[in-house]
Amino acid sequence: MLNYRHLHYFWVVTKEGGFARAAERLDMAVQTISAQVRELEKALGHQLLKPSGRGVALTEAGEAAFARAEEIFQLGRGIPDEVREAASGKVARLAVGLSDGISKLAAHALLEPVLDTPHLRLVCHEGEFEQLLSELALHHLDVVLAGQAAPRNPNLRLSSERLIDAPVDWYGPARLVGKVERDQFPKCLNALPVLLPTGHSVLRTTLDHWFELQDVRPRIVGEFEDSALLAVFAARGLGVFPVSRLGADDNGLMRGLRLLGSSDDVKEEIHAIRSRRGQHHPLVQKLMAAARTKSDT
Repeated sequence: MLNYRHLHYFWVVTKEGGFARAAERLDMAVQTISAQVRELEKALGHQLLKPSGRGVALTEAGEAAFARAEEIFQLGRGIPDEVREAASGKVARLAVGLSDGISKLAAHALLEPVLDTPHLRLVCHEGEFEQLLSELALHHLDVVLAGQAAPRNPNLRLSSERLIDAPVDWYGPARLVGKVERDQFPKCLNALPVLLPTGHSVLRTTLDHWFELQDVRPRIVGEFEDSALLAVFAARGLGVFPVSRLGADDNGLMRGLRLLGSSDDVKEEIHAIRSRRGQHHPLVQKLMAAARTKSDT
C-alpha cells in the first residue's frame, strides 16, 4: 500500500519548491520531511526530486507522481464538505456523464425533470465514450448519456436504454432563414452557411449520409463539439444548424432562431447507460421515467 503521508510530504515539498519552505509550512524538521520523501522514492523505486539551485525540481517520474498527488489532495479538500452535507441528509447528488458528440441541448432537456430537486448537487462530466463507461463501472458516475448503447461486455455489467429517437430540424437566424422559400429545403444548404457537429458526434455521421442521399454539399463554415455553443454562434448570425427536436424545445438557448426545415428521416438517439447501482438511484429513475413519458406522447 502507498503511504499517503509520505506522498503528502512530497506534494508539499514540490508545491513549496524546497524542503526548507515545506518544513516551515508543516512545522516539522527538514530532516524528517527529507527522510519521509526518501521512503516514498524507495517504495516507488524511482527518484522523484533532484537538486535545482537552492531548491528542488521534479524528475520525469516525479512529474507523474506529482500530477496524481495533485488530483488526490484536491479531491481530499472536498471531503469535509461532502461528509457534512451527506450527514445532514440534505444533498441529492447526481453525477452524469455526457458523451462527446451528443446534443447538449437535448441532454439539458432530458435532465430538466430533476433540476428542481431540493438541495440538488448536479455534477456533469463530459468525455469520450469508453472513458465514461469505465468511470460508470467504477461507480464514479450514476448514469451516462450517449449517442449509442453500451457494448456487450459482461465484465462491465452495464445496461442501456434508448431515451429519445428525435427527428432533426434545422434552424438559423432570421436574416438567413427569411430569404429561403420552404420548398427550397434542403437544397438551400448548398448556398447557406452551415454549422455542424464535429466528427465526434454520431449525428454527424448520420447527417453526412443524409447529405449524400439528398445530393447536398453543404457550405460548412463551422464545426462544434458543443451543440449549445453551436446554437449561440448561429444566433449571432454565423449560419444555420441541425438540432434534435427535443433540444429545440429549449426556448432559452434557441431564442432569436427560426425554423428553416425538417429532416424527419434523420434521427438523433440518446441512450441512458447505468451500472447496477445506478439503476436504483431515485433521480436517474425520475429522469428516465420522464423521458419514457415524453417519448410516448
